[in-house]
Amino acid sequence: MFKSLSPAQLDPILSLSIAYREDPRENKMDLGIGVYRNSQGETPIMQAIYQAEQRLLQTQTTKSYVGLAGSEVFNQSMMDLLLSGSSAHARSAVVQTPGASGALRMLADLIHIAQPDTTVWLTNPSYVNHKPVMEASGLKVKFYPYFDPDTKQVNSQAMLAELAKAGPKDVVLLHGCCHNPTGADISFEDWQAITALANKNGFMPFVDIAYLGFGDGLEQDGAGLKFMADNVEEMVVATSCSKNFGLYRERTGAAIIISDSQQEAQKAKGRILTLARSSYTMPPDHGAALVAEILNDQQLTQTWKDELDQMHGRILRLRKGLTQAIRQRGSDQFDFIEQHKGMFSVTGLTPKQILALREQYGIYAVGDGRINIAGLQEQHIDHLAGALISVTR
Repeated sequence: MFKSLSPAQLDPILSLSIAYREDPRENKMDLGIGVYRNSQGETPIMQAIYQAEQRLLQTQTTKSYVGLAGSEVFNQSMMDLLLSGSSAHARSAVVQTPGASGALRMLADLIHIAQPDTTVWLTNPSYVNHKPVMEASGLKVKFYPYFDPDTKQVNSQAMLAELAKAGPKDVVLLHGCCHNPTGADISFEDWQAITALANKNGFMPFVDIAYLGFGDGLEQDGAGLKFMADNVEEMVVATSCSKNFGLYRERTGAAIIISDSQQEAQKAKGRILTLARSSYTMPPDHGAALVAEILNDQQLTQTWKDELDQMHGRILRLRKGLTQAIRQRGSDQFDFIEQHKGMFSVTGLTPKQILALREQYGIYAVGDGRINIAGLQEQHIDHLAGALISVTR
């Protein structure tokens, strides 16, 4: 049977990490995979997580099954974090999932059951896993204009003009903040305009928010999502705790369904639970238990927020430091990096230039030109600045 299979295509980001590990050079840099690293190049366990784990170790009495929906305390906490103060809070339902990728898949499967001929509109470009997940669920995929390769910012005019063509059989997927891969975010005015289009044309918004707190802070990063949720009848949200809680390997995420009533939202939740039963059955508990512990304890919540602010502030300093180092070398061609949000920036480098970064300087970046600013160490800023100038001459 298996002899008929063709070799699988390697994931471009994960295979990059393997090549990086095998590189013997001491000054090598991994700016590919999307993880936050501190000044020592480590992805640390956050202090709030460490304290929550100590409590869990002392108080947890069983490893029995939690349930198809995961931890309902976690689910309520995520709903509060993203939707508190909005009308959507009272007409939402949440399911814990194995990371945001699990949420994307469960919500896509749900959409396919509800309306099999749905087309999902994605930003051009978008997160590398969006298209495969949507298509694996049987949905059609279409891309809408988003990133201007010349300005390295969002082309709002082209985006809104194309989204005006979306209708009742369409779903429009938006990045809640810190767009992956470009780092270019839509403005609050764009959120308002897309909300108006959704209400006028009948398409459903689908928000993927994986980097809450990494852009402009918790409140600002969630403002567009909350406005939209407050003003549309129906939408879905995939969210992750990988980045802002540092729980990458724990696969901690949630799928949120917002409908016109709590009854309708709960009905949709029930269908997701049926889908989960035939897939992974139950999500892993540990990460969700930690998040629930943190978000339901005032002191731990404040510790987490302080740490998240520190990480966010450091990313801003890295962006500023890199652009300044490049300007000191007589070039302003990468000034846009300072204006981008979150972990990533698309540099505009060609595949040939990306290869030169890797071969000549030991700097590993994704072939589409994306670099992970949050993976950069302060001591490597000058090296990266010089390399970027060199490969673009």
